[in-house]
Amino acid sequence: MANAYTEASIKTLSPLEHIRLRPGMYIGRLGSGTHAEDGIYVLLKETIDNSIDEFTMGFGKKIEVELTDRTIRVRDYGRGIPLGKLIDCVSIINTGAKYDSETFQKAVGLNGVGQKAVNALSFSYRAQAVREGESKVVEFVQGKLKKEHRVAKTDERNGTIVDFTPDEALFGKDFKFRPEFIEDMLWNYAFLNRGLTLTFNGKAFRSENGLKDLLGRKLTGETLYPIIHIEAEDIEVAMTHGGHYGEEYYSFVNGQHTTMGGTHLAAFREGLVQTIRNFYKKDYDAADIRQSIVAAVSVRVIEPVFESQTKTKLGSNDIGPKGPSIRQFVGNFLQQHLDNWLHRNPEAAEALKRKIEDSERERKELSGIRNLARERAKKASLHNRKLRDCRVHLDTKDKRAEDSTLFIVEGDSAAGSLTACRDVQTQAVFALKGKPLNTFGLTKKVIYENEEFHLLQSALNIEEGLDGLRYNKVVVATDADVDGMHIRLLLLSFFLQFFPELITQGHLFILETPLFRVRNKKQTIYCYSEAEKQSALHKLGQSAEITRFKGLGEVSPGEFKDFIGEGMRAEPVSLAHLHNSNQLLSFFMGKNTPERQDFIIENLKVEKDLVEA
Repeated sequence: MANAYTEASIKTLSPLEHIRLRPGMYIGRLGSGTHAEDGIYVLLKETIDNSIDEFTMGFGKKIEVELTDRTIRVRDYGRGIPLGKLIDCVSIINTGAKYDSETFQKAVGLNGVGQKAVNALSFSYRAQAVREGESKVVEFVQGKLKKEHRVAKTDERNGTIVDFTPDEALFGKDFKFRPEFIEDMLWNYAFLNRGLTLTFNGKAFRSENGLKDLLGRKLTGETLYPIIHIEAEDIEVAMTHGGHYGEEYYSFVNGQHTTMGGTHLAAFREGLVQTIRNFYKKDYDAADIRQSIVAAVSVRVIEPVFESQTKTKLGSNDIGPKGPSIRQFVGNFLQQHLDNWLHRNPEAAEALKRKIEDSERERKELSGIRNLARERAKKASLHNRKLRDCRVHLDTKDKRAEDSTLFIVEGDSAAGSLTACRDVQTQAVFALKGKPLNTFGLTKKVIYENEEFHLLQSALNIEEGLDGLRYNKVVVATDADVDGMHIRLLLLSFFLQFFPELITQGHLFILETPLFRVRNKKQTIYCYSEAEKQSALHKLGQSAEITRFKGLGEVSPGEFKDFIGEGMRAEPVSLAHLHNSNQLLSFFMGKNTPERQDFIIENLKVEKDLVEA
């Protein structure tokens, strides 16, 4: 009998089996390492977090991280895990010292899961504890104990050493660590833990000025006033305003980078508005106050409650069991310290006031244009075929909301192929008509005057910010030719100018499509580079048929399905320095500048040179 529900249907998984079967519950996502939020970096973070907690308690001022191929080694100089409990602490779930709030009052890891997940999701895992001249080592394979070494005498300093290699059976054969993501992680740890030195393959990461150093590293363009850096017990804030559109925040709880924000960030955004209104004695619009802000916020909370095991969003409403609400705590801090700073720095206060009033002026100028554009869009949408929408969106509670994707393609031909083979539940298609306008140097007014950009903004639902974003992934899918690259640049310019959060929050991607199809009568291989083509020919034979794809419109729906399904290659668009974007755009998208002319002259290769090379 099909689907019989009997006693045999009921299964009990061991913690190890559950972690390996449902890794998303513990590390959020798997991934191959191409995105900073991928699981292999969560494994590293979980390991370093334990060392950070030791430093926070006053033990060990140095943490060493080493990467060799796919194996990570983390060494701290804390107290070391008690030798008799080493196996329990790295393999038995819900085991740890952090249930005792007196020992680890404001730790990041609280539920005794993190290091067990690292062990369970690694192919090989080795932990060594050193305490008072004695050392013990345990070794695991795929979470199962393979060897327990005897306690031995040692001259090594106290601390814990963990080596692990993520399991390619879970993360894929092509996974790899990107050093730049590890370095960003270590910088954040350094900014939040003054006096701590972290090293990565010998390179040191250390901060003397905390969040002020963080903003100093992120900002490469000019700011309207010097960085405001204020702090008190359990809270630190650094902030300034630039000339870009949007808001940019870096938020932390107990040293954990909460990339999705949470109650502390919401409290900061609200408290900032109230403090500014009180200081200037004007009821400024919240959006005008926060426009172009760049801020970093760090709080320490007793036994924080996060919305998931990956700890990317704070859910706690209170600073501690007997403390005020986070909203009150942050609001009162800003009302006192930010207000004092503004009184002591009248020139900066005046610059901030001008910025707010400039934003207010622009918003009012846009209001009339916006209403006209909306009316036009309503009429156009009745006949508009640019958007082939899907059924599940990010702003719904559907379990597949995270899969929602919008493909932006050039022309109806490519749109037709993609629409015919897409997943209608989660994949939408937006078709451009020719090359979009170059928006560099233009104001937001252009969005409402240009029908195509206005329809794209409406499709994404980002006019009022990213809270209403309808798709988790926005994928630019243009041809792999000169025109396709130009369209890609024009779209990147548009998003960088007006919606940079789409990039900084990891929603924008570039679709990689194959350049060649190599096939014989038995097998077809799609190749994304000349090297892959040569490898396919070696495998299928030199007599295999080779097709060079010139544009996406040439790809049949049957073939396109292979490129946008489970094996889709989509490179995330990242920007380490958002405020350098104006300089970047000026070079590539501005008028024909002498700098760009010189670059082309110095790097231009003619066909004759390439042949001789």
